[in-house]
Amino acid sequence: MTVTALDDKSPQIKLIAGLGNPGPAYRHTRHNLGFRVVDHLARLFKIELALIAPDLVAGRGNIKGCAVCMLKPQGYMNRSGPPVNTFLEKFCISPGEVLVIHDDIDLEFGRLKIKKKGGDGGHKGIGSMIDALEAGDFARLRLGIGRSGADEDVVDYVLGQFDDRERENLAAFIDRASEAAVTVLCDGVNAGMNRFNRKSATKC
Repeated sequence: MTVTALDDKSPQIKLIAGLGNPGPAYRHTRHNLGFRVVDHLARLFKIELALIAPDLVAGRGNIKGCAVCMLKPQGYMNRSGPPVNTFLEKFCISPGEVLVIHDDIDLEFGRLKIKKKGGDGGHKGIGSMIDALEAGDFARLRLGIGRSGADEDVVDYVLGQFDDRERENLAAFIDRASEAAVTVLCDGVNAGMNRFNRKSATKC
């Protein structure tokens, strides 16, 4: 049996939510990295994800002895919050029991950063979450996608696909992001921050 070492003052994570945009046109874009990590975790731990509402894909399962719900809001990135909030209210989960996985242009590609809470940092999906939950005290696993070196529009960049160098390292990045999510789930946010927030340990 897995023995968890939860943070003394942090609630146990009950829900992992990945952010992205629905549909095949967006599947391999930088903005869908949160979806891809959730999909990877679901495959690894045999958690079935299914469409349970028009704007929500979700499932329940067990990861290394830790019960968890997983979901992907389907209302497009800037409307991520309402379907997540509906799910939380239905299953009596508080914002502090949520880990949100999302892309972040302010971190170079391959970097991970775990936060306990905070503002939206300009991320539309996180902004929608804060608005819908009326709180920003949910944990985040930020996945670095970097910024374009050219004068490319931010929207075009995040909705673009990874370049050749990034694709070569993408599987390893998703593996490590999944490992970070499991650590937060089973050992707590502080344990995840201590292990994965060091730059030298998290860069592809």
